[in-house]
Amino acid sequence: MTGLEPPLSPADLERREQLLQRDGYLLGIALVGLVNGMHFSPLYDLFLVPVAALAAGFWISSKLVIFYLASLVLSVATIMVAGVPAALYERRRSLRETDARSLQIWLASSFVISLPAFMRMFGGAG
Repeated sequence: MTGLEPPLSPADLERREQLLQRDGYLLGIALVGLVNGMHFSPLYDLFLVPVAALAAGFWISSKLVIFYLASLVLSVATIMVAGVPAALYERRRSLRETDARSLQIWLASSFVISLPAFMRMFGGAG
């Protein structure tokens, strides 16, 4: 770097802003999925039993590892299921690339799925 690089063009700045906004949505989606994967989720017990059965098939006997695997599977399942409405939106609009609206739909869907976990985490009913 010589310090003589040309400044970014307005198009480059707008693209950079879009990428930062997209990263923020993706981070939010991941965090909401992680919250739903915690033991606060009422779905956790439903995932724990099959994961324990599958883990036994792979000679995994550590209860701690099984608990972590169940949490990971539930988190990933939350993100996958929450992505369906966003994918349907993209299909309906014939989008070739994910836009901010799709990511907002994905984030909102993941939050709705995770709402019981949030309610339990903050001491509410659920």
